Amino acid sequence: MSELLIVLGAALVVADYVIKVIALGVIPGNRKPSAAMAWLILILIIPLAGFAIFLLLGRTDLGRRRLARQQESDRAIRAAVDRLVTEPVDGPPYLASVVHLNRNLGSLPLQAGNRIDLVPGYRDAVAAMTAEVASATVSVEVEFYIAAWDDVTGPFFEALVAATERGVRVRLLFDHMGSRSIPGFAGFQERLARTTIEWHPMLPVRPLKGQFQRPDLRNHRKILVVDGRTAFMGSQNLVEPGYNKPKNHEAGREWVELVARVDGPTVRALRAVFAKDWYAETGERLDEELVSVEPARHDDGVAAQVLPSGPGYGTENNLRLFTTLIYSARHRVSLTSPYFVPDEPLLYAVTTAARRGVEVELFVSEEGDQFMVYHAQCSYYQALLEAGVRIHLYPVPAVLHSKHFSIDDDVAVIGSSNMDMRSFALNHEVSMMVTGSDIVARFRKVEDDYRALSRELTLEEWSRRPAVQRYLDNTMRLTAAL
Repeated sequence: MSELLIVLGAALVVADYVIKVIALGVIPGNRKPSAAMAWLILILIIPLAGFAIFLLLGRTDLGRRRLARQQESDRAIRAAVDRLVTEPVDGPPYLASVVHLNRNLGSLPLQAGNRIDLVPGYRDAVAAMTAEVASATVSVEVEFYIAAWDDVTGPFFEALVAATERGVRVRLLFDHMGSRSIPGFAGFQERLARTTIEWHPMLPVRPLKGQFQRPDLRNHRKILVVDGRTAFMGSQNLVEPGYNKPKNHEAGREWVELVARVDGPTVRALRAVFAKDWYAETGERLDEELVSVEPARHDDGVAAQVLPSGPGYGTENNLRLFTTLIYSARHRVSLTSPYFVPDEPLLYAVTTAARRGVEVELFVSEEGDQFMVYHAQCSYYQALLEAGVRIHLYPVPAVLHSKHFSIDDDVAVIGSSNMDMRSFALNHEVSMMVTGSDIVARFRKVEDDYRALSRELTLEEWSRRPAVQRYLDNTMRLTAAL
């Protein structure tokens, strides 16, 4: 028995060194230095367990079939876009290059003639989407990271059911793991099964059915398209504002969102993003439907460009857009993100803008709803404050979940993407860049409302935070890169 233990012990020692040596030569390949270093630290500290975690979470592989379908869709979109007349780009000198960047990365063009309304009220957004569905005559496409049939969203789903009963084709996508985290998920699926809505979970993790990939790769997009003419997109999920969780209701915690209603040519771009995800999950192509409807073009409208991003691209489209715009700012940058956990490029863009005299402000929640992410976020506050970034803390118990930013008086971006490493590398996201002083002024009004409710964090106050919090912040910062 003792000899067996000696042999097992020696085998574990050998395995320990083998794993460490292999990790040193394999982990850094095609990864950011920060991510590679975090993985190496984990594996060097706990080799066997760390290596097992790496095998589970270390790759962003979507699977050959899903990736092939996405790439096929991208080629089809690019071919269709190449036949369009290129829109003239009005705005600051840098804007033309940003438009070219977005088109190169995401295949979709800048399109003028859009009427865009911002809807900051949570229940107002649900009501507006419900009213739009109630008027549908041909098709409704729904895609949300989280979907739940509850007291707030009930009228929306009832409108979907009513639409199917009058012959409207309704398609629904929701992220499997994201929606599964909401109480009542099983009942939600049962209710859907009793309808004629065509619904599918995105990126399902169901090993017994042969459906498995890295479990934290998520489709985080939020899109609604009605009749191919009107669309909604932004930060809000399809669930009541406390996420159906008793602890949130007890604390009075509700999510604060911003949604954009789009009427114009850019609706077709948002519909193309939905069509790509529908094809990836179902194998059904929607090419003919995409070109069957020509959205209205408004002479007094604004220009907008949609940029999808996600692990299937490998180019971190949203990060490239965000950093390019921040480096281009001349006077003012206003950022709103519930999870601000930047990698080096974004952190340098933000702090460099502040140090070269641009007024930079960041709106975040006073308290986070996710322990690890909140403390990782806090670990960046000192560098931001020292650079001159003004941090506005939105008061508890609310969770400021809006995701948008504005650059000078020229450009704004809204969408599903947080400013964190997860949104840049692991989540499927969709962003929309809009241009023009009028639409940016409306974003400024939303930012002004946030500022009026928030309190500003100072460097002096932050330097007095407890040592325990400093330790937690720094520890959680290491996990962000994973």
